[in-house]
Amino acid sequence: MIIRNLLFISPLLFALSWSEELKVISDNFKGDQQKGVSVFTGNVKVTKGRDELNATKVTIYTDKENKPTKYFAEGDVSFYIVTELGEKYKGKSQTAIYLPVESEYQFYKKVDLIRIDDYRRVKGDKVVVNTVQGHASAESANDEPVVMTFTLEDKKTKPKSTAK
Repeated sequence: MIIRNLLFISPLLFALSWSEELKVISDNFKGDQQKGVSVFTGNVKVTKGRDELNATKVTIYTDKENKPTKYFAEGDVSFYIVTELGEKYKGKSQTAIYLPVESEYQFYKKVDLIRIDDYRRVKGDKVVVNTVQGHASAESANDEPVVMTFTLEDKKTKPKSTAK
């Protein structure tokens, strides 16, 4: 059965959101409340507050109190996140994991992450961003380098605009 514009699945998903509404839109949904697993496939869009995650498939794992323990996104992942420090990131990868207890995003495979505020860009195979502490790290596989790009301001030129 195809489910379009899936806004309300069960009290389970809204219990996940703590103080902000969690909204999931997808083409299909399968859930097992006993196991604490909800699987969304096809044009999946997850929003919570100002954060947004898009993917081909998103699996949300919950504990016995219906609180999320892990979000696992795969297939053409794109995202926009705002940290508690107000830093804004956007990017893409093939796989993403969000661990809500740690407030940590982990991005894997062909990661292209941009910090919008100052246009710092990192490309690698694993990038981790902690949204509370503002820590980030990057790794690469197969002896490929991690590439980080900074936008530097010259006193004689105007700063590069990052607005789109």
